[in-house]
Parts: sequence; C-alpha cells; structure tokens
Amino acid sequence: MGNMPTAQVKRIAEDLQDQTEESALVISGITGRINRAVWGPGNRTIITAGEDATIRIWDSETGKLLKESDKEAGHQKAISSLSKSLDWSHFLTGSLDKSAKLWDARTLTLMKTYVTERPVNAVDMSPTLDNVVIGGGQDAMNVTMTDRRAGKFEAKFFHKILQEEIGGVKGHFGPINALAFNPDGKSFSSGGEDGYVRLHHFDPEYFNIKM
Repeated sequence: MGNMPTAQVKRIAEDLQDQTEESALVISGITGRINRAVWGPGNRTIITAGEDATIRIWDSETGKLLKESDKEAGHQKAISSLSKSLDWSHFLTGSLDKSAKLWDARTLTLMKTYVTERPVNAVDMSPTLDNVVIGGGQDAMNVTMTDRRAGKFEAKFFHKILQEEIGGVKGHFGPINALAFNPDGKSFSSGGEDGYVRLHHFDPEYFNIKM
C-alpha cells in the first residue's frame, strides 16, 4: 500500500484513558513485510522475520540493527512463523522454502534444519521433550485443484537434536496455519484454512519414542 514495513513498540498505559497512538520505538529499513516480531532474551532485543527471508536482531532501546541471518545458510523464501523456546535461548522459524530452522537467540547462529516436502506455515517446540512440530501444505489457491492427500496438510514431528522425522498427524482439509503445544506437553492444537481448530492428545507411546 505504499508504506515501508516497520516494527513498532507501543507503551501500554495503566489507564486506558491515557493510551496514545505514539510509538516508543519505530524500527525501519526492512525491504519486505514483517510477518513475525518477538522480544529477545531479557527484552533487550527484538527479533523480526518476514517476506525478505531474513531474520534480524535489533536493540530494543535504540532500534539499531545488531545481527542479520546469513543469506546462504538461512531461509531462501518468506518466513511465515517463529516460535521461541521457554528459556529464550533459541527459536524456531518456518518458511515457504519447505524448511524449518533452529537458531541461537543471542548469536543468530544456525543450529539445526528440518526439511519437509511442503511450504511451512507454522512451527512450535515441545515444552517437555526435544521435539518440534511443523505444519503447512500446498498453497491455498491451488488446494481446490487437487486431492487433499496431495496437499500434505498433516503436522510433522521432528527430533529437535537429531533432525529426524518421528511421526505425523493428519486431519485437516487445507493448509495448516497455526500450531501450539499445550504447556504441559501432553497435547497440541492446530488451526487450518479449512476453518477448524483441532486439539490432539498424545498417546502414551509418544513419550517413549526411542531414537
């Protein structure tokens, strides 16, 4: 719409009557639309990712660019999803380049890569096990042209450390756009373009998978 992409920090007033539209910080200089922006460790940084396939770490006080992901090792297409670990030490990104990547939140060092056969729209990490879940599927505009089995709309699970696929859960009739583990790690939810949110409870065998 002719506007340059920005990430803006807003102060939340204790009294809603005192709330203003003024931004405490405006981060600019990014070429593509920002799809995700999250706080870094200790709120000292802000991590952004988006359509230009680049992850950036900014100083949350000054807005200065501190680090930028390597173009060769990083994603090659738009980044659609970003999920932080509970201790903020690392984060997981998903991309339309059919991969998810695990990054160090302080140094932006690439740690692991999980390759799949479909564009990735959503990612999350288990709070209790070394597992990640990845979801996506064929582009929505092409879904009606193919059988749902060809769209590959299942959620895929990978071992976080070994990068090996350990299983999958089917059910959606369209691309998966949202994934989230329950805080107790015993279930996860998925949301898709078919209009459904599904809650999946893990079988006991899931917690005893041997690699």
